[in-house]
Amino acid sequence: MTEERKIIHIDQEKCNGCSLCVHACHEGAIQMIDGKATLVSDVYCDGLGDCLGPCPTGALSIITRPAEPFDSAAASVHVENRRRHLTEQFGLAAGGCPGMAARTMAKQKPATLAGAEKTDGNSQKSATGSAGSELSNWPIQLRLIPPTAPFLKGADILLAADCAGFAAPDLHATHLRGRALVIACPKLEEAEPQIEKLATLLRAAVPASVRVLRMEVPCCGGLTRIATEAVSRSGLDLPVDVVTVGTDGSVAAMS
Repeated sequence: MTEERKIIHIDQEKCNGCSLCVHACHEGAIQMIDGKATLVSDVYCDGLGDCLGPCPTGALSIITRPAEPFDSAAASVHVENRRRHLTEQFGLAAGGCPGMAARTMAKQKPATLAGAEKTDGNSQKSATGSAGSELSNWPIQLRLIPPTAPFLKGADILLAADCAGFAAPDLHATHLRGRALVIACPKLEEAEPQIEKLATLLRAAVPASVRVLRMEVPCCGGLTRIATEAVSRSGLDLPVDVVTVGTDGSVAAMS
């Protein structure tokens, strides 16, 4: 039996698979299937739209169409079953993705691949396997980090451009050591959602400082604006310094 009622609609072409709506849906109506947010059953959706706000691409909307009535009892059972399954399997809350579980990691030992010690004729070792990873938190993508992430609390944050991790040869030893990592791209993603998300993280975590690691290309200057505007909106008095990396991997400027 169906009735005309309000219900969530997900534009699969706009969905980028961030899964933020999954966490925002308290009834467990949305799950990630094949990398896309999907309404798993009409009866689990109350049509109130709590999931709309977190979506960074506008893929979600509330429409009116024939749908089975919302069943709060069925939704509660569904959420509890999901919670039990994910807790047993991954130690996550209902609806969570294992890859998005916020966690702090111990420093990794150097990893050596076959041939890592091979040189190009001089005495220098290959960079591969010469140092351990300084990455101490997961996830690292700005859009995926939950505001409750414990690794941000009181931390020195490194807000790095996506490209900087590949351009800076000393990323781990010089820039990342002792810092919680957050990555973002000011060119390929809209600034406003990133500013709001970062401001939310800052307000919740009250970190010690923010360092921006950007590329020298003009479009990457937007990352500095994202950081400074987010700090301003957070209402916190946080020191923000900027390190600019050249396309050749050198440090072009510091401020």
